[in-house]
Amino acid sequence: MGLPLLGLGVGLGLSGCDGKGLNPLTPEAPKFNGVDITGAEYAKALSLTDPEGKRRSLAEFKGKVVVVFFGFTQCPDVCPTTMAELAEVRRRLGADGQRVQGVFVTVDPERDTAQVLGEYVKALDPSFIGLRGSVEEVTQAARDFKVFFQKVPSKDGKSYTMDHTAGSYVFDPQGKVRLFVRYGIGVDAWVADVQQLLKEPAAKA
Repeated sequence: MGLPLLGLGVGLGLSGCDGKGLNPLTPEAPKFNGVDITGAEYAKALSLTDPEGKRRSLAEFKGKVVVVFFGFTQCPDVCPTTMAELAEVRRRLGADGQRVQGVFVTVDPERDTAQVLGEYVKALDPSFIGLRGSVEEVTQAARDFKVFFQKVPSKDGKSYTMDHTAGSYVFDPQGKVRLFVRYGIGVDAWVADVQQLLKEPAAKA
């Protein structure tokens, strides 16, 4: 059912994070609602294929706040709720919403074909991008982001669902990972964090 396995991604390397910045001696450090993972040595790159067959990477979105979420289109709750909240964040930000990029990576490429994935993300927000790859490529991408997922067969064995880490990775305008946002944080908290990141300088050309 796409269970919200909170902490399975963050817990692998972020024990002790309090969401208040990594350096407690720096009073000017921004305070976020999401978990501050500034300086993390993972979630640095992502290269998969969009529904049109084009290879996409995080580097092309520098200058924007990018939100990366791993999920699957048949998820009944966590995935659509998370992406719908992000779409609402973009709406609330007005013109600044154009500088927020949602990226949905499917952990179920066997069922999430290019067509299915493309229709799914566009229905949530026309600006969102869906990414997919082979099972091996997706597994490697998830590993690079410390994201957990696994196939869970139905009781009759005729189908399956996916359990997965229920959280989003947020990158600043310079393309650096800054936050892990747990499922259920709420739109107001999302907006506050994104607004802070949008104030930071973009990457130099």
